[in-house]
Amino acid sequence: MKVYQAINAVQRALSKEGISKDRMASGFGAGYAFRGIDDVYNTLSPLLSEHGLVIIPRCVERHESQRQSGPKTLYFVVVKMEFDFVCAEDGSKHTACTYGEAMDSGDKATNKAMSIAYKYACFQTFAIPTEGDNDPDATIHEPAPARKPSQKPVKQNMQGSDLNNNGSNAKSLPSILADIQKAADVTALAAIRDYVAARQYSEVDVGEIKNALKSRHDNLMHKKV
Repeated sequence: MKVYQAINAVQRALSKEGISKDRMASGFGAGYAFRGIDDVYNTLSPLLSEHGLVIIPRCVERHESQRQSGPKTLYFVVVKMEFDFVCAEDGSKHTACTYGEAMDSGDKATNKAMSIAYKYACFQTFAIPTEGDNDPDATIHEPAPARKPSQKPVKQNMQGSDLNNNGSNAKSLPSILADIQKAADVTALAAIRDYVAARQYSEVDVGEIKNALKSRHDNLMHKKV
């Protein structure tokens, strides 16, 4: 069975340099470096071709649920994927199984989940050098906790840092969310983020603001592509 020789050959090639973390995630809070699915494809493709190894994906399970994120609905998808690592020379193969999960407000949740599963199947199969890789995606969604129908939003205690420099009350949550949707660029989003960080909002409100910032950031980045 030469499939293991092919896997080892790819692993040997990757052990020298690995895949560097050249991308930066951004949004609410501190950013971090990560390696995207495109980085994995671009690095692995020539090595798989050179060593006669083929990776064939197969989705065996898919589960979907919906979660609220401010004014939007996020689709949360979990997929169970199997990947056949096949040696082109003799047809021998080894199957690896991984899970992927992702959220999206449109129709990309399944695509993202499958990409996550593929990325980590490769990371673990080829033992690609990593250092503190703690995130599967560039974007992390943090849905607000579910509220009971009869439960009212937490009211703010307008004291201390809840006040603007001119003494007026801090902006309400609806006003902040409206500003986020009208933000024309990431600089405007950063200003809103700093405004919120300097004031005291409830944990629930902060969760909704964070998700709205990330969603608007993704939309702005998508328009640039």
